[in-house]
Amino acid sequence: METLDIVKIVTAIAALIIAIVGHEIMHGWVAYKYGDNTAKDQGRLSINPLVHIDLFGTILVPAMMYFIPMLFGASSGLLFGWAKPVPINTRTVISNGGYNAAMQVSLAGIVYNLVMATLASIAFTNMMPQGLGLRELIANADQFIFLHFIWMLLIINVVLAVFNLLPVPQFDGAHFLTYLSLKLGINKVAEFFIKMEPYGMIIVIIMLVVDPIRNVILVMPVQLLLQLLLS
Repeated sequence: METLDIVKIVTAIAALIIAIVGHEIMHGWVAYKYGDNTAKDQGRLSINPLVHIDLFGTILVPAMMYFIPMLFGASSGLLFGWAKPVPINTRTVISNGGYNAAMQVSLAGIVYNLVMATLASIAFTNMMPQGLGLRELIANADQFIFLHFIWMLLIINVVLAVFNLLPVPQFDGAHFLTYLSLKLGINKVAEFFIKMEPYGMIIVIIMLVVDPIRNVILVMPVQLLLQLLLS
């Protein structure tokens, strides 16, 4: 494996860990602010990535998405993954802060990713050498290691924010809509998402594998958000 490939992999892994670990910690931290000590008591508010690693979501999925396209002669794929979900006692959160608190917990990770993406975009645009395009940056990643890391941090946080906003069962967007519907008294919507939870992972796999679906709900929104942040 060439030095350039190693640099790309290391920067991608570092950016992925910062994005997904911070995402999960924020869920637990906001819940803690509403009296839920579950995540804190289990040591899940720690920045130690080892306590957040999920074998499938943190290691296998990112590795497959990165390396499988390369086996077919394509460039490395869109890096994506997730950490082990932080335990939340929703009853405690709702008891202390109502459905608004539960919605805040649901969106906490997404807000973190959007803040990180915004900071990364500011750093990237101010540090990017004049006359150097993205292709040149990626092609010479070993010469611009920190800048390449900032670029990966920007992309991964944008991808996680967009993906988690989708109303897919078990994802933050669905959790937010569930609590919002309960607050508004639209119980059938909440019941729908609860019933669909066992099929959440199947829906995710379909979205990632089927190109037209992936392009519409993930790739295009990611591109639009990147353009907005870099404009």
